[in-house]
Amino acid sequence: MTVAPAFLPVSVGSHRQECRCHRELLMTWTDSREIGEKLFEQFDTLNPLTVRFTDLHQHVLNLEGFEGKPGASNEKLLEAIQMAWYEEWQDEYGK
Repeated sequence: MTVAPAFLPVSVGSHRQECRCHRELLMTWTDSREIGEKLFEQFDTLNPLTVRFTDLHQHVLNLEGFEGKPGASNEKLLEAIQMAWYEEWQDEYGK
């Protein structure tokens, strides 16, 4: 009898991991698309382009399932996250 592993990786080469206890995906700074989606879920009416990077940094650190180190972010990563969030916002509000 073959036993299935406790979890399977999301994709080869991905930095994302699956938490065995909660079965939720853990995110790091490079998961801009997923982070953008989560930020839109949490702050759906807020235009992401009005958010300062210092506030964006804190919003990301506060997301459930985010495990990146605070010092591992940079302007390029924050901009990618902001643009992913903005795409979600534009799809909803078309502004």
